Amino acid sequence: MSSPQTGPGSEQQRAEAHEAEQQAQAPEQKKQWAMTSAQEPTAMSGWLAFAGSLILLVGIFNIIDGLTALLRTDYYIVGAGQLLVFNFVAWGVIWLVLGVLQVATGVGCLYEKEWARTTGVVLAALVAIGHLAFLAAFPLWSLLVIALSVLVIYGLVVPAERARA
Repeated sequence: MSSPQTGPGSEQQRAEAHEAEQQAQAPEQKKQWAMTSAQEPTAMSGWLAFAGSLILLVGIFNIIDGLTALLRTDYYIVGAGQLLVFNFVAWGVIWLVLGVLQVATGVGCLYEKEWARTTGVVLAALVAIGHLAFLAAFPLWSLLVIALSVLVIYGLVVPAERARA
């Protein structure tokens, strides 16, 4: 003979009793669950991915510019005395620092960090202004980097697809 606690239906009965007890104890919790909406998984904004990749690329370009300005000053069209401001050593350090910061910011943008958007806009503006001053040394390259910086700024300030004001 089996007792009610060890019988074949006892596990199912205990589970049903436990469920009924939970339902009776927490009606408020059920209401909260019913009123909240499920959050949709958010995908990365296409513009943010574009801007993050582009700022990463421009950062690498600026690192190359910095190394070139430090190591091969004869590569540029004008001499150090004909630059608008500073000399090639100063520009080399400026481009290296800005390039490293841009690479870090580009990685932050690809990981969707909010600080990276703001930092990216500021760095892209600084790089565009810097290349405007560096225009005499390497005009075509400077114009290209200025155009890429403007694209970076646009990509970082465009709101996400489902953003609310």
